[in-house]
Amino acid sequence: MPGLTLDAGGLIAVDRNDRQVIVLLARARETRSRVTIPATALAQAMRRPERQVRLARLVRQPTTDVTDLDRVDATNVGRLLVASGTVDIVDAHVVVCARRARQRVLTSDPDDLRRLDPTLDVLVV
Repeated sequence: MPGLTLDAGGLIAVDRNDRQVIVLLARARETRSRVTIPATALAQAMRRPERQVRLARLVRQPTTDVTDLDRVDATNVGRLLVASGTVDIVDAHVVVCARRARQRVLTSDPDDLRRLDPTLDVLVV
């Protein structure tokens, strides 16, 4: 398993203790695969950190990378939005992060991500 990139839907599934997601994350942990969380997606999902214990725990794992929207990624996100004719910065950041890490995306909204990149490997939760 090369690892997983989680969008906001994937993070919400973690927060809700979705069995499928918990198993995937356990498998990633066992194989020491990286889990990538774009900071923009985290901002969408993290609303009450004092109550979102599962999500807070995932973010603190040594194999989890929270990826900032820095200058380079912001530029790549903008280019991707223009090329796809879409406007969702968070979705584009998820795609940029997943491409760079060569990871499958854990999402509840595959259609929006596939508009940005039809070749993206997505796993629907």
